[in-house]
Amino acid sequence: MNSAAHRDWQDRIGEASGEVAAAPRPALEAPTGLRAVPGAGHVTLTWDPVPEAIGYLVHRDGAPAVPPEVDVPAVPSCRFVDTGHGPAEYAVAAISAMDDTGPFSPAVQAAPLAGAQGGALALRVDAGGVTGELPRPWAYMVGSEHLSHLLSTDETGGRPIGEELAGALRMVRDELGVQTVRAHAILGDDLGVYKEVDGRPVYDFTGVDAVYDKVVELGLRPIVELGYMPRDLAADPSKTVFEYGAIISPPKDFEAWSDLVRALVEHLAERYGVHELIDHWAFEVWNEPNLSVFWSGTPEEYFLLYDVSAAAVKNVHPDLRVGGPASAADGWVEELLAHVAESGAALDFVSTHTYGNAPLDWRPTLARYGRDVPIWWTEWGPTPTHFHGIGDGPFGAAFLLHGMVSAAGRVDALSHWVASDHFEELGRPPRLFHGGFGLLTVGNLRKPRFHALSLANRLGGAELAAELDGDAGGVEAWAARHDDGRVGVLVWNGTLNNAQATGAPELSRAIELTVSGLEGTYTVTHHRIDAGHTNVEAAWQSMGGGDWPSEEQWDKLRAADGLDELTAPVTVTGGTLRLEFELPMPGVSLIELTP
Repeated sequence: MNSAAHRDWQDRIGEASGEVAAAPRPALEAPTGLRAVPGAGHVTLTWDPVPEAIGYLVHRDGAPAVPPEVDVPAVPSCRFVDTGHGPAEYAVAAISAMDDTGPFSPAVQAAPLAGAQGGALALRVDAGGVTGELPRPWAYMVGSEHLSHLLSTDETGGRPIGEELAGALRMVRDELGVQTVRAHAILGDDLGVYKEVDGRPVYDFTGVDAVYDKVVELGLRPIVELGYMPRDLAADPSKTVFEYGAIISPPKDFEAWSDLVRALVEHLAERYGVHELIDHWAFEVWNEPNLSVFWSGTPEEYFLLYDVSAAAVKNVHPDLRVGGPASAADGWVEELLAHVAESGAALDFVSTHTYGNAPLDWRPTLARYGRDVPIWWTEWGPTPTHFHGIGDGPFGAAFLLHGMVSAAGRVDALSHWVASDHFEELGRPPRLFHGGFGLLTVGNLRKPRFHALSLANRLGGAELAAELDGDAGGVEAWAARHDDGRVGVLVWNGTLNNAQATGAPELSRAIELTVSGLEGTYTVTHHRIDAGHTNVEAAWQSMGGGDWPSEEQWDKLRAADGLDELTAPVTVTGGTLRLEFELPMPGVSLIELTP
């Protein structure tokens, strides 16, 4: 996880590229057809796709238009909505890798409509117009603090750490449909996995068993991140990260590391069954090795670590899954593909991380290397920065839905980092709302982000076409139908500009929803997330805020921890539903029609 002070994009790219050998790159062309359409509070840019591009860099007046807090300022698709700015000159370039940007398009000039407020926006859904199966990129994986935290009997804010972390993981399984959990430091010294006695290795997987037994009891499976380094195996044990002192050094003996990995995987296969591991588990090599804060070795040492780790996993059974590079900010993806093409090491999935933006599209790069493997974003969220407040309110809810619909159908996993605010990388939470990464607070109150994913998870399995007509700005929609005839329409209003996280009236829209193709009578419910609805942070501030609630305040917060209805349910009969409502920015609505 990106716990170091925020680096700007160029610094991160420079650090990531290091000494890694360059792979063959396509000759990118400048995007054509750049169009800038002014609207109320925004300018919407669209352009024609460029072959082999994994994303696009949008410039406003010669600098990236994506906010500087975002760790990768490129967008994956040919549309970008720029909010919160005046007249500007825009240009767009395609990228094929994090250090390969093609030529920029001819520039266009545009400005938001002066003094305009958002008008009516038509949203049309055909309940009979199934387009395919609804993708659920949130449902495969979620992140967690190091899982030894499950064994903790300490308290934060008067709340039991281990018990509540287990409760949070159970909630993401039950309410969000999550199947697996990824965490750091399973090989950390707090679990006592590896020691050397008289120069000989001694393994003890008792702590790992205690942790993974709990995970499996919760109905989840681990994505085993192979790291960090046991002290007795580290080349330089003084190299650490996080408050809990995770060692980021390469091993002093790569053969001994390989033996440890093989012994761990053999033990897990014996305890849980090798076919259970083949079907439901996977092994990821290290965490963000392209950042020196997480890997003190060279790029070449990481690729050697990858090779010997992959070989050790496959030595237990060739069908076990192993992958990487688990990199920060899209780094080293192509470099790892080029490396394994030469070394012959196994690569069953590609993993990387990004924050503050929708994930890029690495499919063209995988195709160039002849790889048809899953793409897992094993860390993702609104911000890479600890204690940044934008994730606690409704801004984070709209952001998550924007990322999920962008990833749908092209990404196999978009894993939110993390499930719970019981998290101690830079110290344990100092207060209830502190800008934590969790979907759930200490005390397991559901933040708006959690509710956004729960609304998405309520959508049925058959995706329906949803058409927006008008000045959409940051409004997007997703619709689906259940086998029993229930129809859900999820619509949200957001922006990547986190300077507008508390709202922007000019970006509000009046939604005119039409759902056609209905048969019979339906009950219509309307759930809402915004500043005044389904917002437990606002409920806490209404009580005066502060660090931690009293028992009486905990009871009130739990009572407020639910999905609010914008209006009372209504009954409609006939072939078409028409509904009008205001959608603020940020805001999320789910309209459900139940026969």
